Amino acid sequence: MGQALNVGELKVLVVEDHGFQRRMALRMLAELGVEQVWEAADGAAALGVLHGMPALPDLVLVDLDMPGMDGVEFIGHIAERHLAKGVALVSAMDQGLLNAVQSMARAHGLRVLGSIEKPLSLAKLRNLFDALGERHPGSEDEVPVDVSREEMREALLHDQLVAWFQPQAECTNGKVVAVEALVRWRRPDGHVVRPGNFIHLLERDGHGQRLTDTMLAQACRWKRRWEDDHGLRLQVSVNVSAAALAEPGAADHYHALVRDLGVEPADLVLEITEGSLVSDAARGLGVLARLRLKGFGLAIDDFGTGYSSLAQLSQIPFTELKIDQDFVSGAGNDPRKRAVIEASLDLARKLQLEVVAEGVESPEDWQLLAELGCGFAQGYLIGAAVPGEDLPGAISRWRRPAA
Repeated sequence: MGQALNVGELKVLVVEDHGFQRRMALRMLAELGVEQVWEAADGAAALGVLHGMPALPDLVLVDLDMPGMDGVEFIGHIAERHLAKGVALVSAMDQGLLNAVQSMARAHGLRVLGSIEKPLSLAKLRNLFDALGERHPGSEDEVPVDVSREEMREALLHDQLVAWFQPQAECTNGKVVAVEALVRWRRPDGHVVRPGNFIHLLERDGHGQRLTDTMLAQACRWKRRWEDDHGLRLQVSVNVSAAALAEPGAADHYHALVRDLGVEPADLVLEITEGSLVSDAARGLGVLARLRLKGFGLAIDDFGTGYSSLAQLSQIPFTELKIDQDFVSGAGNDPRKRAVIEASLDLARKLQLEVVAEGVESPEDWQLLAELGCGFAQGYLIGAAVPGEDLPGAISRWRRPAA
């Protein structure tokens, strides 16, 4: 759902080594009403400009092929040091390279609005600003937050880490049948912080297992409440920390936890990222096998973003494959993304796995997945993650896109 964007208030930085193209970009931005514009001819100069700006730019337009510090290295600096709110690539390079750079930036938590093929035009810039103004109901503030280890310890001790839930709908009929539990930090001042700002601290300090326990317990309680108060019977997915898989007694522990809260393991899916088993594969495989034996569903999360996907699929009794959002959003206009989705769906069918596509943001994404035979969709089109008390209302407001 879009919101009015005041173009005149935007702060935009143009990074382009070609003088004429840079001047044309500045002229078009002025025509569109952008009043606060900065420019630089290469990455190194642009970093200096960023440090001198009064506030973070809303948008950085970056050419990739520049002498000295190229656009890829420059975007890496922006992402790692949180120097901008969003970036867009302006390039004539091939789509495979553009996809790689966008994925790199998103992995650092940077908002990437896409790529614009040269030459730049007013119409292309207008479309970019439409994307910049796009906000989704229930979406949280994405501005990076500095978090200390002490703050995270306090958050754990005082139950400030809470589960929000994002719906998953069947692609055939649009019915919401499941949700994924996603952690949020609700600070004492009421501000909600996204996990990208603090998960790494929890894992590094050895709190991953406790976080998994917290999320699983909250998910079970909300599942029971939705059933009792609203008649909603939903499967719930919960992300499992790598640290939890290192404990030999994890399967017994989680089985007892959910049964004590009145939930059957078969109603839960435990999501495992591709990198979770690297440190101790033998122990992790044993834990996952026992979890499956006890009835839990197992999903491989962010499929295709790691380097061991096929090996993991052949060794672990997964029941579900989740296609990463980087491959889903905008796939209808990107042959490479579509090819990844088609290959993933074909592999899943042969292995008898359910498939959930993440990052579904438009009716076009939905229609493509339905045409290709994907089972389930998750993303802002269906609904953003919301607190448990808001989920029934969010589901009732969801309407499947017209075929």
